Amino acid sequence: MTQARRFAAETVGTALLLAVVVGSGIMGERLAGGNVAIALLANSIATGAGLVVLIHIFGPVSGAHFNPAVTMMAAIRRELPLAGAIAYIAAQLAGAVAGVWIAHAMFGEPVLQLSDTLRGGPAQGFSEFVATFGLIATILGTGRSLPGFTPVAVGLYITAAYWFTASTSFANPAVTLARSLTDSFAGIALVSVPLFVAAQLAGAIAAVGFFSWLFKAEAAR
Repeated sequence: MTQARRFAAETVGTALLLAVVVGSGIMGERLAGGNVAIALLANSIATGAGLVVLIHIFGPVSGAHFNPAVTMMAAIRRELPLAGAIAYIAAQLAGAVAGVWIAHAMFGEPVLQLSDTLRGGPAQGFSEFVATFGLIATILGTGRSLPGFTPVAVGLYITAAYWFTASTSFANPAVTLARSLTDSFAGIALVSVPLFVAAQLAGAIAAVGFFSWLFKAEAAR
């Protein structure tokens, strides 16, 4: 598989993911009649379902990372060279921004926006640490025990994490940055982005370290 095809897969896959996240947020908010729980339910189900399909589509081409934290995990584990990881992250960031704009265009919203939704504080940051730790755990754990189930496991985990984390589980630096460009249900103020991204990267690193040790220890028995 050529690098260009992998780059294209990560770009288009991440764009479609953000179109799902932002688009379902807009639709959910419009139809929920002010009930935030219903809007979040719609947003979480659509995101989880979309992830399952997108990972199945693009996984055979690029691994369907769609997430710099996942790409960083692959680089740390030497499953992806540094140059490839940088290309993946560039593709993910470009695709994420494009996906937000696609969602806006589909719903007749101004394409260029900035969010004013503040999501700050220690609880939010810790939530993103936990959310990303769990995501990496899901990928490494199912990849080891039942690889074919990984797409479904990731979709199920993200759907659940929308509800058990205070931050509604962004768990993805590219998604976080792109969502600062939408003043919709899914938005996050740009000033809140650094906390989320730092917590996500820390959660990913912690998960790689812990589960590499855990699974190596089990294999040695």
